[in-house]
Parts: sequence; structure tokens; C-alpha cells
Amino acid sequence: MAITLLITDRNLTVQGDPLTGWKDLDATLKFNEPASGSVTLPAYPEVMAQLQPGNRIVIIRNGSIWCAGPMEQPTDYDWSVDSAGVGEVTVNFSDDLAKIAGHITWPEPALTWAGQHGDTWRNFNAVNSETIIRALVNENAGPGARTDRRIPRLALDTAAGVGTTTSLRTRFEPVLDACRLAAASGGGIGFRTRQAGGQILFGCYAPANRTATARFSTGLGNLRGVAFSQSAPESTHALVAGTETEGSSIRTFVQVADTTAAAAWWRVEKYVDGGAENDDTGELTAAGTAEVADGAAPVSLSTVTVDTEDLQAGRDYQLGDRVAVALPHGLQVTDIVRAITLQASPDEGEQVASVIGSQDATTDPRTVRLIRTLSSRLGRLETRRR
Repeated sequence: MAITLLITDRNLTVQGDPLTGWKDLDATLKFNEPASGSVTLPAYPEVMAQLQPGNRIVIIRNGSIWCAGPMEQPTDYDWSVDSAGVGEVTVNFSDDLAKIAGHITWPEPALTWAGQHGDTWRNFNAVNSETIIRALVNENAGPGARTDRRIPRLALDTAAGVGTTTSLRTRFEPVLDACRLAAASGGGIGFRTRQAGGQILFGCYAPANRTATARFSTGLGNLRGVAFSQSAPESTHALVAGTETEGSSIRTFVQVADTTAAAAWWRVEKYVDGGAENDDTGELTAAGTAEVADGAAPVSLSTVTVDTEDLQAGRDYQLGDRVAVALPHGLQVTDIVRAITLQASPDEGEQVASVIGSQDATTDPRTVRLIRTLSSRLGRLETRRR
């Protein structure tokens, strides 16, 4: 096991010697979400001096950065008269996506907050999804943002040339929520941050189909647990309604259907408030496509795997890649890698495990959709009042 822990300031300047005496390291990388992790350290004065608000932790595994980002809780200190020495401090951290997650989408990002207009939205009409995601991050948190909103050292990575055409309309919602929607409706692409050359680089990538080479089963010794269920879709036909135009009786309606799911199961209709007056730029169609995609998933798979010499996370497959899982009763299913966790301690060594499955393997999609729908409706109501 070769793991090194460093502390940097927000400008990526290393603050001291590598941390020693650590234990219980747990760092989970997540697909299109900020990472989460914790590590316990001896509370030596030289260690405590580095654990300051705004500083970052960098985890280097086998010569490469595994995770790097802000310490969200730099000092959770514990000492008692029964304990020996200086006590322990637990550090909770994330990766640099967490900083971007703290920003919201401004309709007019070049203007001051006081200068925003109540009737404006940030619109992307029939634009490549990677272009949308890069623009949202750049203008709200990156080098293209107003000076007071820029995240130190954040820059755009080289464009990957991935994604498909989609449309997006946003205002005052978390930047990463808007990015995830564009990623899902625009080709299922991924996005991430990485530390390189004194910068925090944000970029997109296309997950790969590795079902032929990345396989998990009890026979291969890399499958530790699995939960599998199959159920009817929540929606096969999205019936999208455009917003009513004041003074007009004309209203645009669009239908988006998953005919394959409807034929296999049955027709399930879902009303969708499209958020636009018409479908000239494909916005209503995009809303319907997203609804059908969210409601379709009849297969729910949650799998825990472990690294072996023949198949290792980060080397043979990445976050977002589609892999194959052979269930103990003989059925083989495929799904994407949602999370990869590194757990390590000096005494017990390290273990890398992956969570493979549908979106609800790591989040509650119903809750996410509900919050997004309510936020969208409230935003439209606010616009109409002004």
C-alpha cells in the first residue's frame, strides 16, 4: 500500500510535511457528484496547524491523485482522560466538485446580483451537452465568472468532444443540478475535476461500455453483495404541455414515448410542465425525454464489488462505465459504476469497492425529481409575478 496524504491551501500550496499516523481512511468517488470521505489523524500541533478552514486534502495512491478537495469538517477533535497522548482528530472532506456545488446558476452571470432581472432565464437551445456543462461551470464558478465568484485555481480542462445536442433552461438552481440534467439528456456523459499542474481542471468525458471486459461474479471472486429488483416503469409516455401565452388560447403540446417499454409492460402516462411556450428549440421534447428516462428504469441493481489482480477500478474501468454483473441465480445484467470507495489503514491495508447500479443505488431519484420540479415551478411563478 502506497498512500500519501497532503494538506494544501486553496491555491494548492502544500502546507507541511505529509501526514503520518493516520488511520481509517475512507474516500468515495461518485459519478457526477462530489466525493465524500474521512480520515482520522493524531492531533499533533503540527497537524492541527494545517487543518484550517479553506484548506484542502490530497490523497495520493500509488503515485496518482485518488481524491483532492476541500475539508468540509477539518477538525472533529476527541480526547479524554482515559485516552493516551494528544487525542485524535477526524477530518471529513470532499473533492473539488463540492466547491462548484456551492454555486447557483445566475440568469445573467455577467451582471451583479442586484442587477439580475426577474424575467430572465439562462437558455441553451439545441446545444451540445458538453458545451452547456462547461459554460455553466465557467460563467458561474470558473475563470469566466465575475471575480468575486471565481473558485481559486479552477480552470476548464481540454474539451473532450463528447455529448449530444440537448436544450436547457435554468435560473437560481444549483450548478451541478443543471449540469447533471444536461449530462443525462445529452448523451449520458460524465464530468469531474482533477488536480494537475497547479490547477483544478473541470472537464467532461464519455463513459465507456466495458461489459465485455469488466465482469463481476461470485466465480471470479470480485462480487461481494448484490440487490436486484425489476418493476414496471413509472412513465412510458411523457405528455408535455408548454406554458400558456398571455392573451392567447393556443398552447403547445408534445408527446415523448418509450414504445418499447410500453409494449413490454403497459402504457403509463405522465403529465409534464415543459417550462417553455413552444418546442421551436426542442425544449419541450428535452423535458419529455428526461421524464421518460427518469421513469423508465424497470431494473434496479445495487452491487458491491472488490478489486482483484485481474480487474481494478481506475485501471480497467472508471466511474460511469457500463459493466456486467452475473447474478448468483444465473441472470446477467449490465449497469453503470456509480461510486468507487477506497478504504485503508496502516494495519489492515487497503480495499477498493465499487457500487454498480441504477441511480437509486446512491440517491433517491424521486426526491431529486420532486425538488427539481418544485424549484422549476416556483421559478416560473416568480417570473410571472414580476
